[in-house]
Amino acid sequence: MDKNEKLYFNGDILTLEDDLYVEALLVKGSKICRLGKKEELLKEASEDVELIDLQGKTLMPSFIDSHSHFAGYASTFSQADLSETTSFEEISGAIKKFIVKNDVAEGKWIQGDGYDQNFLKEKIHPTKELLDQIAPNNPLLVKHKSGHMGVLNTLGLKALGITADTPNIEGGLIEKKDGEPTGYIEEAAFMHYIQELPMVSNEEFFGNLMKAQNAYASFGITTAQEGFVIEQVVPIYQYLIQTKMLKIDLVGYLDISKAEVLKEKFANCLKKYDNHIKIGGYKTFLDGSPQGRTAWMRTPYLGEEEDYYAYGTQKDEDLKNSLKLALNDNMQVLVHCNGDAACEQYINQFKLAKEETKSTNEIRPVIVHAQLLDKDQLDEVKELNMIPSFFVAHVYHWGDIHINNFGMERASRISLAKSAQDKGIMYTFHQDSPVIEPNMLETIWCAVNRITKNGVLLGKNERVTPLDAVKAVTKNAAYQYFEEDIKGTLKEGKLADLIILDNNILKVDQMKIKDIKVLETIKEGKTIFKK
Repeated sequence: MDKNEKLYFNGDILTLEDDLYVEALLVKGSKICRLGKKEELLKEASEDVELIDLQGKTLMPSFIDSHSHFAGYASTFSQADLSETTSFEEISGAIKKFIVKNDVAEGKWIQGDGYDQNFLKEKIHPTKELLDQIAPNNPLLVKHKSGHMGVLNTLGLKALGITADTPNIEGGLIEKKDGEPTGYIEEAAFMHYIQELPMVSNEEFFGNLMKAQNAYASFGITTAQEGFVIEQVVPIYQYLIQTKMLKIDLVGYLDISKAEVLKEKFANCLKKYDNHIKIGGYKTFLDGSPQGRTAWMRTPYLGEEEDYYAYGTQKDEDLKNSLKLALNDNMQVLVHCNGDAACEQYINQFKLAKEETKSTNEIRPVIVHAQLLDKDQLDEVKELNMIPSFFVAHVYHWGDIHINNFGMERASRISLAKSAQDKGIMYTFHQDSPVIEPNMLETIWCAVNRITKNGVLLGKNERVTPLDAVKAVTKNAAYQYFEEDIKGTLKEGKLADLIILDNNILKVDQMKIKDIKVLETIKEGKTIFKK
């Protein structure tokens, strides 16, 4: 007898295959054994099979996260949560409460995560002077919700060695006023200095990783992403492999500037799983965030600064060489592009890299976020077999900010999912956690309805059907990972990566999709979350 044999029936069993629904599904061990009529499957099952009556609930493939930062999300459990703050006063209160609650010693680093100046009463980033008042005896960094900028207090600047004489970092900004650093840093400078911060204890961080894993599972996700593997986290992932602590799959993408060094350290899991960890390819960045006004644009931002387009973070030649490396190594590449100018640079340099390498390797290059990828760029995206992974929940979370930054007409063309679909382009959706929670049901709701926080319908013609939105976070996401043969739909022989929902996404009122609850998450036949 198979110790893990289950027969599901009496609910909506949504396969995402040509036969959209089946009456029953039989799981044996880690895989889907058969789909069909309940009576037929009972003949195939052993007498000890566990019969699971869905009682009208929905069974479907589990969700697949096509872009997030697993370790970054885990880190938020050791940081002051600033995501709901609406003023400097609330930021101050949240950090002081964190200091007291965690009995933070003098001199120890403090981090706060998730503020957004767009939603603060003051409408500006917190100041160094404010942070000095909040934590006069500790180095302090508060990080913007986008993950692309932040502010240091005086002790933080001192601890990182940032002075009036510190040169700017290309592709970033160390802001100075009257020659002195203000504490504000963005893009390449921000990315550089956050890697210098001391990590929490191993015990605390591994505890945080397990909390993160449980959170992803609670949202119905059984495959997650580590979107930027840097040298500092190598021992952590090696430890996770050795200790078999993971129960979800985790796909990592190596910092392409350190690819050769990092590849050696993960030799056993390059493009294949080793105790739930796989290195899927390489990652690099070309710009910032639209809500932070650092996404590199072909048309200027609206506002006080005339002709402000933001900026790219890499020279064409450097990017082309990185893309040639990915093609020659036959490794998938994920490139962060929010603005249409950044997308243009990626498209152009990938085309040149393909021509110069004469590579026939199909690496399924991903445009991460593709927030302002525009309609005139879609034909080349299709021709190059690029996969836009849209951060479509931006429509809800920052759609009103995009209207302010770009005007209604241009803001309506963020996350061009329907236009991409009409061109026959494969696309996925993601949440870029820890930027927002890895809430797939909210993301599906956003893609279907495209309503902003202020209730504005933004990009009516870019709405997709619930079925297509579901495919973007299951079937299409499996394809993005080269895992379409084992994940993404319910089919005989595929992994039993499943979720049970209290309602059917395809049948409820479309405005109520985000209210659906994940009742159970099953990874390879085993329950890893139950509500």
